[in-house]
Amino acid sequence: MSDLGDLQSLASSISAVTSPFRGYLNDLYEKYKSLNDGKVADYIPELALAKADWFGVCVVSRDGQVFEVGNCDQLFTIQSISKPFVFGLALEDCGRDYVNSKVSVEPTGEAFNAIVLDEVTNRPYNPMVNAGAIATADLIKGNGSTERLKRLLEMFRRYTGREHDINVPVFLSEKATGNRNRAMAYLMLNFGMISDKIEETLDLYFQQCSILVNARDLAMIAATLANGGVNPVTRERALDERYVQDVISVMLTCGMYDASGEWAYRVGMPAKSGVGGGIVSLVPGKLGIGTFSPPLDVKGNSVRGIKVCEDLSRDFGLHLFNAAKSDRNLEEWIAGGEGINDW
Repeated sequence: MSDLGDLQSLASSISAVTSPFRGYLNDLYEKYKSLNDGKVADYIPELALAKADWFGVCVVSRDGQVFEVGNCDQLFTIQSISKPFVFGLALEDCGRDYVNSKVSVEPTGEAFNAIVLDEVTNRPYNPMVNAGAIATADLIKGNGSTERLKRLLEMFRRYTGREHDINVPVFLSEKATGNRNRAMAYLMLNFGMISDKIEETLDLYFQQCSILVNARDLAMIAATLANGGVNPVTRERALDERYVQDVISVMLTCGMYDASGEWAYRVGMPAKSGVGGGIVSLVPGKLGIGTFSPPLDVKGNSVRGIKVCEDLSRDFGLHLFNAAKSDRNLEEWIAGGEGINDW
């Protein structure tokens, strides 16, 4: 980063420390840290090792200010949160028309791991269900499995600004218990939706789900999308601007498993959850939010994460379709300007 970029980053850090928004997040954390609803995912033994009291909340503004509270350094596997971003890489590699010929963008009432395709087109319904995610992983270009994985990890580096590792035990567990996903892959192969590199593509899919991230990474990923695909701290482009709206759109309509409609109605922010306990959400042009808390509800979404996002949306009027002016201006709260006494 240039000297100017370093100074801007320092200024943002100082502002984040003194901002009243930090106090708001602390209060929010205290409000929900004792919430004991939900259950830690255990369908893979490694996931069951997560502690139920882990809880982190991070918000990154479009100008790179970072606000965090709780266990924001705790690493966990990204799981399904990887899906929209691999979809974005597939769009860059193959273009919108070709990707859409292999994967639809329609919400579905079926479970995320349902072995079902669209009866008319034979495409998986959207990139957020497992079948659609496998199809988009199949589209990632590269000369063999190693190069394809390197390109995928490099993509996430651009989003977060740091290198990422894969949790090998989780990857091996996903691979060992992945027969349902293999069934989906062979069904799609039968209809010409994916190539015959079944095991290579499935390994890539299992590996993408096993990437280690923390709540801060999720907030930076979301802020990058909110900033038109450019990382607000490193200033590096992570996603072609043409495809930012594609990724955000499927997050809004399909990103929260079977609760996507309820989420769009109550929270109104594009988001994606994962069974590792993470939720990534954003307000285009404003900020990104990353939450981490392993206990999940019956739909597979983090209980505390949902509560945090509901409060942020309500308190600052962040719902995309909110026509009423909020009593609290988020930009003023972050900057420490007028309006901070309204809380």
